[in-house]
Amino acid sequence: MTVRKDDYSGRRIRSVTIAFNIIEVLQERNHVGVTELADELDHSKSTIYSHLQTLRERSILVQEDNGYRLSLRLLDMANSVREQIGNYDVISSEVDKLAEETGEIAQFGIEEHGRTSYLYKATGEQAVETRSRVGIQQPMYSTSLGKTILAFMPSSRTEEIVESIEYTSFTSQTVTGPQELYAELDVIAKRGYGIDDEENIEGLRCVAAPVKREDTVLGAISITGPSSRFTDERIEELSEHVKRAANVIELNTKFS
Repeated sequence: MTVRKDDYSGRRIRSVTIAFNIIEVLQERNHVGVTELADELDHSKSTIYSHLQTLRERSILVQEDNGYRLSLRLLDMANSVREQIGNYDVISSEVDKLAEETGEIAQFGIEEHGRTSYLYKATGEQAVETRSRVGIQQPMYSTSLGKTILAFMPSSRTEEIVESIEYTSFTSQTVTGPQELYAELDVIAKRGYGIDDEENIEGLRCVAAPVKREDTVLGAISITGPSSRFTDERIEELSEHVKRAANVIELNTKFS
């Protein structure tokens, strides 16, 4: 992981930024010591040590002979977060059913901070591995989940996100700017589902349907698989699966 040097402009709190940078490093690597963290995050060892001890005292980290690791308390926090997102049991049940029915990867995502956040993922018998996992965030403009959510959001929020994106091409198929994305969102809104046509990862296609009620969008549910299996005809068939699952979630979820 590349950690950029901290920018403490505006009303950001320096100590909080350092603490979360430490947590992000430990999320990717177990048992990292003070010196290694200080070098990577470009802070003095005394600064890093003070933050580590504070996080340890708050039971966020565990100190062992070979360094620090994240504590299991974060699992409890994660479970609490899950329960705050609509009806988690219904969502997980429908995603599991999709994975079992299709044999592919099924996922549910929501929008957070202008990005796609993955809430739940299930893997079918034929599924291929993807870079997504629960809790990770990916760009909205290159994923079927993200584009589908954008297409059904209130227009003011959609515009706010679309205009703030720094567009990067992950493949030759990736959307490269706002106008191209707006055009695709219009198609998705009329069609009722979104497609990732090898836009995030070469060789993978996805189809997603929104979970919504009037102008409120809880998230979207998707199926992902290799382009060799996800022909246009198959995508059309799978769109009915995700729309059905989305409808079940809508009928059984309380919207805030």
